[in-house]
Amino acid sequence: MSLFGKFLGVGGATSASRVLGFVREAMIASVLGAGPVADAFYAALRFPNLFRRLFAEGAFNSAFVPIFAKEVETNGEASAARFAGEVFSVLALVLAGLTVLALVFMPFLAGTMIAPAFQDTPEKFDLTVLLARIMFPYLAAMSLVAMLSGVLNSFRKYFLAALAPVLLNVVLIGVLFAAVRSGWDPRFVGVALSIGVVLAGLLQLGLLVYGILRIGFTFTPKRPRLTPQVKRLLTLAAPAALTGGIVQINLVIGQIIASQQDGAIALLNYADRLYQLPLGVIGIAIGVVLLPELARALGAGEQKTALTLQNRSLEFGLGLTVPAAVALALTPVPFIAVIYERGAFLPETTQAAAAALAAFAIGLPSFVLIKVLQPAYFAREDMKTPMWFSLVSLVVNAGGSLAMFPVLGHVGIAAATSFAGWANAMLLGWTLWRRNQFRPSPETLRRVLLIIVSAAAMGVVLFGAWHYLRDSFLTSNILIRAGIAALLIGVSMIVYFGLALATGGIDRSMLMRTVKRRRSSGAEQ
Repeated sequence: MSLFGKFLGVGGATSASRVLGFVREAMIASVLGAGPVADAFYAALRFPNLFRRLFAEGAFNSAFVPIFAKEVETNGEASAARFAGEVFSVLALVLAGLTVLALVFMPFLAGTMIAPAFQDTPEKFDLTVLLARIMFPYLAAMSLVAMLSGVLNSFRKYFLAALAPVLLNVVLIGVLFAAVRSGWDPRFVGVALSIGVVLAGLLQLGLLVYGILRIGFTFTPKRPRLTPQVKRLLTLAAPAALTGGIVQINLVIGQIIASQQDGAIALLNYADRLYQLPLGVIGIAIGVVLLPELARALGAGEQKTALTLQNRSLEFGLGLTVPAAVALALTPVPFIAVIYERGAFLPETTQAAAAALAAFAIGLPSFVLIKVLQPAYFAREDMKTPMWFSLVSLVVNAGGSLAMFPVLGHVGIAAATSFAGWANAMLLGWTLWRRNQFRPSPETLRRVLLIIVSAAAMGVVLFGAWHYLRDSFLTSNILIRAGIAALLIGVSMIVYFGLALATGGIDRSMLMRTVKRRRSSGAEQ
């Protein structure tokens, strides 16, 4: 399968999760709005998610995958299975200790890291502590899921690992349906959702165990000990964990500051969920596929193949995220209103969340660029350089949030997150260029320029159409609103893809080859 086809496969599975995520968030918005229970739930969920990104996905996608893939290629599956067993045992021990400590010290962690300002509202603070304690074991399940995903990705089995997050949304949607039908009070809904999060983590772990068994790869957990290979992994994983979790760290910094404004955490989460759709579908697809492919190419000394992989990834990523960023930045209101505005989610809540979405959208291309550029470092086992750049972006994010929050409120936090993303992406790109490890080809640079021009033209048309339809949208029911939003999306896609394909901003030949391969594989099945 081509690189583009692999991106589409992973992106398709991820998009299913994101679409269900919208359903989940719309239901939470309807049931809880931007009230204290929503604030407490999202604040508590952010904490295990932070550690999951730091110690699981960030560390393992960056450090485990290159080492494991090279172990398979160099020493065979038996040696790779032994290494996987050693890592599994050490990881399980660390997770068990971390979970116990977090459960014991959760009031301290909630008062210092999760949402310090909640202490001014004791009832909300106590609920945050309770929900965080319930959900923290989710970290252990998802850390093991991340490791098993790394194994599957190393064997070029991408789909099942990308599909696993669907289970979280399915479980939480089930909980919310039960809440609506039974008329649960908001506090009970928050507790039920937290229990659902842990259940979903266990289901995802079971699915990945099935995936490992299905490919015929098995490993036996060993007595936890620091073997040379495990030490090497930990040495690489320490800076990679920080680097891989930079987005989550920035969001947590914003959350701490936002806890000073009632409802701000929930508003940022609703906006974050929407702009995470293109980021998840495109950025995660690139991150999942590019790292193992690049590690194999560099390990085999195939520099030309590595350069081609990076150029195609850059074109694919920007070709889809630049127009998405323009659309979300210029017309955030119809997207927020159609998805969320019902029940406890009022029109003024829509305006507040839309402003945050527009600020987040400014940084969307930068976050995808980070997904394209970081694997060039990780595949070479250079974890420290991206770590230093991530620290710079942390400073930019924290400083920007503190400076803009008193003036712009929660919107300033979203804008600071975007500025931090661009700082990180520019440092990564400039350093690779200086080291001559990745310089986009003239053809790729030409296509990127045409992508920007096509997206700008689309933006002009979209903004004009929204200006003309705005009053009708704001005074209509949900069905007419959905129709207007669909019309705006349809017109935008026609203008952008028409121009991008006509000018060559998007590689027509690669697109046609991918479509033909997918049709051929579908016919064979």
